[in-house]
Amino acid sequence: MCLPTGEYVIMTVYFHLQRKMGYFMIQIYTPCIMTVILSQVSFWINKESVPARTVFGITTVLTMTTLSISARHSLPKVSYATAMDWFIAVCFAFVFSALIEFAAVNYFTNLQTQKAKRKAQFAAPPTVTISKATEPLEAEIVLHPDSKYHLKKRITSLSLPIVSSSEANKVLTRAPILQSTPVTPPPLSPAFGGTSKIDQYSRILFPVAFAGFNLVYWVVYLSKDTMEVSSSVE
Repeated sequence: MCLPTGEYVIMTVYFHLQRKMGYFMIQIYTPCIMTVILSQVSFWINKESVPARTVFGITTVLTMTTLSISARHSLPKVSYATAMDWFIAVCFAFVFSALIEFAAVNYFTNLQTQKAKRKAQFAAPPTVTISKATEPLEAEIVLHPDSKYHLKKRITSLSLPIVSSSEANKVLTRAPILQSTPVTPPPLSPAFGGTSKIDQYSRILFPVAFAGFNLVYWVVYLSKDTMEVSSSVE
């Protein structure tokens, strides 16, 4: 190499540094992907199973928080967002969205149930009171002892005994006992139970969106790494 001060012999050395992906695939990427898939399993559980779906949502959110903290401890501290930071952030967004989706399903389900109850109350027929006689109706007719006529007639539900003049002032009347039969409201429509339409859409949209994100992420990330290697060799 010729310089104004003379000729010098210069040896050029190129160093190509490449981080091995095996450790991060096992420790960070695979657990994040499995956690997102686990959060989407809750879409296949009925909306009435509130405790089960709540456990799914909270557990996956806490797992993603732990993974993000451990990933930052294993990497050097930089002032910009790395590719792994973006991947963890998107996975956390998917997990948190699954929890918000269940909250929306529960809210709209309760809203529809309340509307159905109100409609059932307005459409319900008035309360009907059914009388049931526990004993046959009995009555006593008092006749004067000097009367020429004596009435004594027994009917299935009416008994008319004749009493003496000493019991002329006593009249016993037994009335039937009334019992009211409550009218139960009609049951709710079966459309409010089972699977929600939001869950049906989420079963398709969430996996497709996450698969699309992984496709774009790995294509861009691996192609960028390949371009850097080819430029350094030239």
